[in-house]
Amino acid sequence: MTLEEIRGQDNTMESANRVQSAGASLEELLVAAKKQDYLTVGVYESAKIMNVDPDCVAFCVLATDEEYECDIALQIHFTLIQAFCFDNDINVVRVNDIERLADLVSTDETGEPKDAHCILVTSPSANPWKDPALDKLGLFCEESRSVYDWVPTITLPER
Repeated sequence: MTLEEIRGQDNTMESANRVQSAGASLEELLVAAKKQDYLTVGVYESAKIMNVDPDCVAFCVLATDEEYECDIALQIHFTLIQAFCFDNDINVVRVNDIERLADLVSTDETGEPKDAHCILVTSPSANPWKDPALDKLGLFCEESRSVYDWVPTITLPER
């Protein structure tokens, strides 16, 4: 085994640990933001918030799975949301387990599951919300961008 192969294995393990750690941080962030009522769930609801007050958006999560990969309208919304996030320096990640994500953000008042394709973590502009998980995810996104992974994919921890 060459030195490059050993380093490649180390980098693969390190990368897997980073993604796993980011998944745990994302879960912590979503649970904490939900308790503080700082979550906006749904593509259209998120677009409204971004249009009205983009400065209050602290983090964006886009979720899909195999069932929705061919949904052209949803992919167009994702592209527009990503562009908006990039223009406004908002960190954005993808999650491939929409059911698990929907479980984390729960249901609405009618008991129906929410549209968890887009989730925004918001923070009042006047009194910004600080959370260690948000800081960890910001660092994860920054590190991912440094290796040209503009919208990193995070795997949520299993229950």
